[in-house]
Amino acid sequence: MADLQATPETRNLLSEMKLLVATGTMIGHQDDLAYGIGWIAPNGKSDIYRICSDYPAVFGWDLGHIETGSPVNLDSVPFADIKTYARQVHAMGAINTFSWHCNNPLTGGSAWDSQTPGVVAGILPGGEQHTRYLQWLDQLAVFFNELTDDNNKPIPLIFRPFHEQTGDWFWWGNTHCTPDEFIRLWQFTVTYLNETKQVHNLLWAYSAADRFQHKKDFMERYPGDRYADIVGFDQYQQPGQSYEDFVEAMKSRISLLAEIAKEHDKLPAITEMGYEQIPYPAWWTHVVWPILKDSGLSYALFWRNAANRPNHYYVPYPGQISEENFVLFYDLPRTLFQKDIQERSLYDHP
Repeated sequence: MADLQATPETRNLLSEMKLLVATGTMIGHQDDLAYGIGWIAPNGKSDIYRICSDYPAVFGWDLGHIETGSPVNLDSVPFADIKTYARQVHAMGAINTFSWHCNNPLTGGSAWDSQTPGVVAGILPGGEQHTRYLQWLDQLAVFFNELTDDNNKPIPLIFRPFHEQTGDWFWWGNTHCTPDEFIRLWQFTVTYLNETKQVHNLLWAYSAADRFQHKKDFMERYPGDRYADIVGFDQYQQPGQSYEDFVEAMKSRISLLAEIAKEHDKLPAITEMGYEQIPYPAWWTHVVWPILKDSGLSYALFWRNAANRPNHYYVPYPGQISEENFVLFYDLPRTLFQKDIQERSLYDHP
């Protein structure tokens, strides 16, 4: 494990996730409880639940803007509410995963402010903004350590920082820092949170963009087996891309990912995927299922259904053209949702 002092519950979560792969692939959704198409934050609501009376097995959240001291994240979800949702997810036996679209520490711009060179070098030890980065990590540590259950035990989480690093659109991307700088940043972040701040409820997910054709491309910035628990990548079907091309591209990368996961004893996952607005009524059974059915993936996380952007959604809602097909997808025995995993002891010490 990345954290040699991980809590028993965190260790058990990783062990159970590995066992679940034999049962199927867990289906996840970003910000599922926070908002959806036509609604914001009523207790227990979910676009997936509205369709199939069940929740995802994996719930994604983002910590962007926590580093600024903002009370809300970059998608305007209050951090206090995210804590409430994460506790609810844990109580129902499902899994929380956190990404972090953190601001540019040199310019104060967003995560997508990638025009200034030397940002990663600037926050490494000895860099001009290293102290600021330590303050950011301190904010994260407080958040993670405050995420406890009713028995005051830390809730196990997946943490996926600095994702899509094989692309160039974030300030930590592949054209904005060297492989060595990225690896040093990742290793420092793991060590500081685990050892200095005593955060021991995290599984670490190394998550690339869909810009790798060979294992060496994926592994170029890999921080080492000692610093990751999960390996994955993000890939979306693009407008105009044929379904056949998307399936072929996904299967090709999943095959590479499976080899990497086996060689390094890591869990493989699709850490983001989707097709905005899902314009194909049978997309779930004709496109997604062929991708997932023999994949050996732990989970696949579909992106969010934005309440303030009615054309920005990645799972169906009542009345959407792929709603009925999603129910068929839900009913497949190897697509795992909350009810499929709630009886398993994902968090208890064996």
